[in-house]
Amino acid sequence: MTALIAIEDLRFAWPGQPELLHIERLTLAPGERVFIKGPSGSGKSTLLGLLAGIHRARGGLVVLGQDLSRLSNRARDRFRADHLGYIFQQFNLLPFLSVLENVTSALIFSPRKRARLPALAHQEAERLLAELQLPTSLWHQPVHRLSIGQQQRVAAARALIGRPELVIADEPTSALDTDNRAAFIELLFGECAQQGSTLVFVSHDPGLESLFSRVVSLPELNKVPPC
Repeated sequence: MTALIAIEDLRFAWPGQPELLHIERLTLAPGERVFIKGPSGSGKSTLLGLLAGIHRARGGLVVLGQDLSRLSNRARDRFRADHLGYIFQQFNLLPFLSVLENVTSALIFSPRKRARLPALAHQEAERLLAELQLPTSLWHQPVHRLSIGQQQRVAAARALIGRPELVIADEPTSALDTDNRAAFIELLFGECAQQGSTLVFVSHDPGLESLFSRVVSLPELNKVPPC
């Protein structure tokens, strides 16, 4: 099976800083549910940013057949818009847009995602919100009026719309209690499975590890000694 993500001798350092990441080899297969763990400061969020093409690494980083380390900033932006869904730790929702407008905003820069939709954009957004159990009474509300848990579901729907091949989630459950975390993970797994999306998930919560098909410890993978 062709790897969805193939890393070989990846290196990254922030300007003027010592090297943060040096990963000799890592491959992820299509359809995997991968949990990435490590202490604060170990580079987990940075690695997600590299996988999404937000940052550029030195070395080989091939995602869906594209070597992101060789693409221009503009080409990486286009690649991310067409192929990825990203659930940010702080959600990054547009506060004064409605719930539905936030979800469909993921399609603005991607004709490819729009072409994958089985229905009109607002109908697909409604389907995702219903699957993620967000009440219909909230769909036309400005997103800043929602609770943290509700905003989290909006962020997940935005990441999932357009059937992205890769969904990246950066600490998306950090503000939830145990019961709500488990429920959210179950919903996210179900939608990723239905759409055929690979999920790469970062969390500090070791209680979530057993839910995933694979666990990757970044400190064990990274060749850079800890500070």
